[in-house]
Amino acid sequence: MTDLMKLRKFVSPEIIFGNNARKLAGKYASQFSARKVLIVTDPGVIKAGWLSDILESLEAAALPYSVFSSVTPNPRSSEVMIGAEIYRKEDCNVILAVGGGSPMDCAKGIGIVVSNNRHILTFEGVDKIEMPVPPLIFIPTTAGTSADVSQFCIIANPEEQVKIAIVSKSVVPDIALIDPETTGTMDSYLTACTGIDALVHAIEAYVSTASGVMTDMYALDAVKLITENLPARLLDPHNTILRENIMLASMKAGLAFSNAILGAVHAMAHSLGGYLDLPHGECNAMLLEHVVNYNFDYSVERYRNIATAMNLQVEGLKNREVKTLLLNRIIDLKKEVGIVSSLSRKGVSKSDILPLSKKAIKDACIITNPRSASLEDIQTVYHEAM
Repeated sequence: MTDLMKLRKFVSPEIIFGNNARKLAGKYASQFSARKVLIVTDPGVIKAGWLSDILESLEAAALPYSVFSSVTPNPRSSEVMIGAEIYRKEDCNVILAVGGGSPMDCAKGIGIVVSNNRHILTFEGVDKIEMPVPPLIFIPTTAGTSADVSQFCIIANPEEQVKIAIVSKSVVPDIALIDPETTGTMDSYLTACTGIDALVHAIEAYVSTASGVMTDMYALDAVKLITENLPARLLDPHNTILRENIMLASMKAGLAFSNAILGAVHAMAHSLGGYLDLPHGECNAMLLEHVVNYNFDYSVERYRNIATAMNLQVEGLKNREVKTLLLNRIIDLKKEVGIVSSLSRKGVSKSDILPLSKKAIKDACIITNPRSASLEDIQTVYHEAM
């Protein structure tokens, strides 16, 4: 059976892309017959001023709302449960998230809990959600996490010091209002980390064992867009074309990984981020070239295509030469955007590697990694990233 003949599903929200998309919040909430809207956001988004536009839109549509903004980076399970209680108490029937990956993942978690009446941590894994969640309207303010288009929900379990992955088409938002203007208030390091996060999404989706023709085109387009535009975006933060290109790359990478799933970078990053409470994009960035090095010989042609998408000339080169070029290009791109950290610089010690590896090997993302990984393999990759 050829790749073209394999059955693949593809899920996506309705997407409205472009400047001022955020101002359509009231219109789309009305289409869901909103009785009251629970808005999930965080203090940074409120400070940046993006929430006011959404509130204005809802008020123009005469829609009542309640704001839940007690969301921290790497949203905790306890925050999800508090948000669910507010949703019930306020008699809401639509959820609207405004922010980066944290508010959006928290909003998904709230939707899961209020419909299924169980603790959020009991849904870890693939297709564990039985009842549909309330309508979800997402407005991303960062370009990289792609929670606005994906069937992933990532929640931190502080007690176990790990992030759990919940994967289900039930948490694909109904509407994604993707507005490049909202990324204008991101600082340079957040821009870099979320941009590399999107690159990792695209690369892992393309080499995933669940990849297919419908995801490949989005993945390679995202790799090319990020490579060509992210460094320039940091040098010229007010350039609207560059901002749109990176937001478009994030969306395409999200559509790719939502349907093709991910790999070892994300499995290891979820473990790392939950253990040390580090930003997700930064965790991915520190691990990327080490996982590519581990995987390369098990998906050679696909990594060659990724190298081409990163503007590397690989025709006529031996595979080991392409591998070296690709690894160096990834490292150079990270340096160009200011990401130079290693695990040891972030406080990871050798004694942390075994517990990190035990959690990573259980993550759902490891299943679709192109090379089957043992506990010892994961430990070796963590050591190399030190």
